[in-house]
Amino acid sequence: MVTRFTHGQILLPDGFSPEAEVEVHAGAIVAAGPLPPAGSDTEIIDLQGDYLVPGYIDVQVNGGGGVLFNDHPTLEGVRTIAAAHRSYGTTAMMPTLISDALSVVKAGIEAVDQAIEAGDDNILGIHIEGPFLSPQKCGIHDPKKFLVLDDEAVDILCSLKHGRTLVTIAPEMNEPHHIETLVKRGVIVALGHTNGRYEDAKAALAAGASGFTHLYNAMSPMQSRAPGVVGAAMENQNAYASVIVDGRHVDPVMLKLALKARPHDRFMLITDAMPNAGTDLDHFILQGRKIYVHDGECRDEDGVFAGASLTMDDAVKNSVALLDLSLEEAVRMASTYPARFLGLDHRYGQITPGAKAHLLRLNKAFDVVGVYSQTGWVMRKAA
Repeated sequence: MVTRFTHGQILLPDGFSPEAEVEVHAGAIVAAGPLPPAGSDTEIIDLQGDYLVPGYIDVQVNGGGGVLFNDHPTLEGVRTIAAAHRSYGTTAMMPTLISDALSVVKAGIEAVDQAIEAGDDNILGIHIEGPFLSPQKCGIHDPKKFLVLDDEAVDILCSLKHGRTLVTIAPEMNEPHHIETLVKRGVIVALGHTNGRYEDAKAALAAGASGFTHLYNAMSPMQSRAPGVVGAAMENQNAYASVIVDGRHVDPVMLKLALKARPHDRFMLITDAMPNAGTDLDHFILQGRKIYVHDGECRDEDGVFAGASLTMDDAVKNSVALLDLSLEEAVRMASTYPARFLGLDHRYGQITPGAKAHLLRLNKAFDVVGVYSQTGWVMRKAA
């Protein structure tokens, strides 16, 4: 049966339209815009003036539903994490491994391949954040697990059969020729957890790196005579930068300055979510360390951030409230731009014919009140 969404503010590629309607069939958008009267066999969903926007895409999800991907690099682990984030608007994601043994990386890659082979269209690939990072900017990562890229590691990172692979590395700890090899073999490389110089970042970008992981956080800062990796990110107008907009990881003023310095369509909202997402957990264990969840933060006993206590619906609302962005631009940073970063914007992140039918209904307060995806239409709460 064809399903038609009507009587809403629908975000099309050229902006919100109150006159537009959207039809979906067999998991895909088949029509969008002003449409002729619906047939008698069409299911009608009346949005009652609510917003209809593309499903959110999160390229950095460490866990959810009580599961940490590192601890459960299995098909079941992937599905549990994805299910925990779905009601918060994340209809597609990159399950993310923090620094660990290469055996865990292999298992995570196999789990993601299994999910995609099984037809889980909410899994776009895998994000491997480390272990090729800087001990000086390790954050919550265990520096004992850190490695330097070599041919064996490159082969493992390139072993995903389906979907996209995103790898975060510290450029000063690895050779540009390895970055070039990864990119030539289809891996997306981002710079993060780095204390590198501006020159290190520039060399990595020249070798094919195309992203910066959680801008400002765990990254050499911009100084008057040492621009650092942050300076390289600010200067660059093409690479994508992910940002954690929770009002805690980065002062909103700094994010506003970044938005003034670089094109908005080169920013992506991420959650950097941990196992507590979608639960009421007040703590969890991360590689042997107890992490406390309190007042919207995840920290160890020394106060070090351990990912974020954030979901994509709140990231979007925070971007409007804290960064003075329009809802349209905040939604695109959570959907269209990450899809473009991954080279998947022909199928994800837009309401346009041929794209996946991943859709969100938002109320006037921008809360996610309904999610339409591969699993069907699910109302989170009464609209």
